[in-house]
Amino acid sequence: MDRPATAGRKRVPRRLDLFDQALRAHHGAKCLVGVDEAGRGPLAGPVVVAAVILDPESCGALGGVRDSKTLPAEKRAALFPLIRASAKRIAVAWATPRQIDDSNILRATLSAMARAVVRLRLTGEDSALVAVDGNFPIPGLTLPQYPLIKGDGYSLAIASAGIVAKVVRDRWMESIDRRFPGYGFAEHKGYGTSMHVRALSQLGPCRVHRRSFEPVSQTALPFSRD
Repeated sequence: MDRPATAGRKRVPRRLDLFDQALRAHHGAKCLVGVDEAGRGPLAGPVVVAAVILDPESCGALGGVRDSKTLPAEKRAALFPLIRASAKRIAVAWATPRQIDDSNILRATLSAMARAVVRLRLTGEDSALVAVDGNFPIPGLTLPQYPLIKGDGYSLAIASAGIVAKVVRDRWMESIDRRFPGYGFAEHKGYGTSMHVRALSQLGPCRVHRRSFEPVSQTALPFSRD
């Protein structure tokens, strides 16, 4: 199956489920596993990965699913239960700030992707194809894979996984804001906004910050807020 052209392309297919159908048919797969992540760029918090297998008979309820980055938080929150209701299986895995620091962001993310797919407990009878957002295959998987750059703009399964990952991560960042007040985690979700950087310089890093990321690594104050 030819990969969608991305360079200079302004439009993507409106029916993301049709792309998934064609992908399954081309590879002779009974089911498609969509894998995507949320949180690679922030200065704090985990990367959250979701692996989703949608029920093809229920995809009609997911017409509003798109790349999570193009949707407002309210829309993602509304789609979240619809995706859960339309999915045959969903699994979530995390790469913690410590894991990110100990390896690197790419390796930690790919490791979390592998754990999420394993948690689906697929067998040979499932005849699954793993469609992963990005240009890197997931190391260690025995299942066939289809890495797809900007896959959340083409595949309904990948886009659904992206929304699940984003909602789960945002909710966790909102909860951690109560444990580490002053940073504004509930507002910026750990991204390097001016508000976050200013709080970082005043309070110093806390346990959920990524010590290998700048400007966290350049902060003069010690990591004392554990």
